[in-house]
Amino acid sequence: MTKKVLLFGDVGIDDTVALIYAYFNAAIDIVGIVADYGNISRQNALKNIHYVKSLFPSEEVKKIKVIAGAHIPMTGELPKYVPEIHGEYGLGPIIPPETLQDEINDNFFEVVEIIKTYKEDLIIVNIGRLTSLASLFILYESLMNSVKAYYIMGGAFWVPGNITAVSEANFYGDPAAAQVVLSNAKNVKIIPLNATNQAIATPKMVNYIDQVGKVPLIKVLLDYYYEFYKKRNPSIQGSPLHDVLTLMAVIHPGMLTYQSHPVYIVQDVAGIARGQSIADIRPYVDLKSDTQGDSVVGGEVHEIAFELNYATFYYDFMSVMT
Repeated sequence: MTKKVLLFGDVGIDDTVALIYAYFNAAIDIVGIVADYGNISRQNALKNIHYVKSLFPSEEVKKIKVIAGAHIPMTGELPKYVPEIHGEYGLGPIIPPETLQDEINDNFFEVVEIIKTYKEDLIIVNIGRLTSLASLFILYESLMNSVKAYYIMGGAFWVPGNITAVSEANFYGDPAAAQVVLSNAKNVKIIPLNATNQAIATPKMVNYIDQVGKVPLIKVLLDYYYEFYKKRNPSIQGSPLHDVLTLMAVIHPGMLTYQSHPVYIVQDVAGIARGQSIADIRPYVDLKSDTQGDSVVGGEVHEIAFELNYATFYYDFMSVMT
């Protein structure tokens, strides 16, 4: 059965690959895209999305609503972009043509209409900062609780972060928004670095997709991505597909192994712990208590992905992309 997905993203390289994966996968129906700040500015994310849409000139793609989301975090800071990882427009070395003009929908509340249309049939996938999604929980809590499920790429549980020693980028970029979402959303699956760092696309995989697939963009994007990751970690075997894995999890419930724990996001404005995701694994206290002392976390219980069945990931990704 086709899954109706509303996607929130700060559309960089792996977000873009996720969009292309969704286009080729008949099991996923993207009903809307909310473009946020994060890897790149919101404006550049919008240009990226419209460029990618132009590569797939089908009626189904034309109907996908692209909506401008948040451009700064709830903390009120100016966001810091990472063009060295994703490129200026989130497309590696590619710059969308200036002649490509699409109407930019800055009526954010059209997202509400999408949610009302699909409600319990809708799955929300958030693969960027959580600012836009948190805003909806603040304004429309009961409506948001009618959504079928949430898949959130974020966090690093007992493994190194990718921004600080303990913090992952999406939660670090707006920890206040991450806490709002995780305190209010129901039926949440968190896909953290623990799992996404296992979802590696090797150069051999990328080259094969380039040879037999229909999207030459893939090799350009993932070669650029891999060059960055090799500088950071010379032993890495390929590009980690953080956002692709999060979208794949929607249609492959057995691909990831989950554990359920109360989750809390550290709210320090500055410092190494900002945005740290904490899961309380203690078996002997009331983990949802707000009291101080032995039961200090007080977070809502969510499912956290820890282990990836790489064979399932490999077979699905290669089958779809070729």
